[in-house]
Amino acid sequence: MKNILKIEDLHVSVDEKEILKGVNLEVGEGEIHAIMGPNGTGKSTLAYALMGKPGYKITKGKILFKGEDITNLPPFKRARMGIFLGFQYPEEIDGVSLENFLRTSYNSLNGSDVSIIQFRKMLLEKMKILEMDMPFLKRYVNVNFSGGEKKRSEILQMAILKPSLSILDEPDSGLDIDALRIVADGIKKMKEPEMSVIIITHYQRILHYIEPDFVHVIIDGKILLSGRKELAKELEEKGYDWVKEANGRKENGRII
Repeated sequence: MKNILKIEDLHVSVDEKEILKGVNLEVGEGEIHAIMGPNGTGKSTLAYALMGKPGYKITKGKILFKGEDITNLPPFKRARMGIFLGFQYPEEIDGVSLENFLRTSYNSLNGSDVSIIQFRKMLLEKMKILEMDMPFLKRYVNVNFSGGEKKRSEILQMAILKPSLSILDEPDSGLDIDALRIVADGIKKMKEPEMSVIIITHYQRILHYIEPDFVHVIIDGKILLSGRKELAKELEEKGYDWVKEANGRKENGRII
């Protein structure tokens, strides 16, 4: 399986403070990777750096996407190449309906001008899976949305745009059990076989619904431990302090 993303010795600073301190990561086509770790350790910084958000300065290392160096590319070019970022706290866009926003994004990405009727048919098929009703389309993007509605809106965007790589920054944040189930089920059903997904979270609960191929633990700006899906359960039992304390020695045959 070929790599779609390769991160090499990535160092990222925000406001002159170094947050990421040498991250290395490879993601294969179609794989699901979970990035876990306590708050304030660099998980969201990694997501923003991959998307090229202004203010997140890459001071060392590089990012390769589909074999191309995108380290210095602006966000819109990364999006056109097939990278999607689902925000932990999605922005509100007052005055712009969700339907118009999605259709404009779709046309811009694909260089087409799909008709309103064709596009709405496509939308309604996806919305049914996410348990979203028709009036949702007329609402302004994320304005007065509940936490669950914002997350479903993000997953709907992912489903329509069909990126090669989806980075979901804490898609479980602020969700109750029912909303979490709907969002997680939506992610699974909307994921194309060749789509790679990075799920960033500090809780295991969403991984009860979405089974990752690999789990990585980031602490103090570095990935200290990587493993298969079982690692998430191990973290739930032992906590992140276990990773900190074991760093630099062998445990269960693994270098931590």
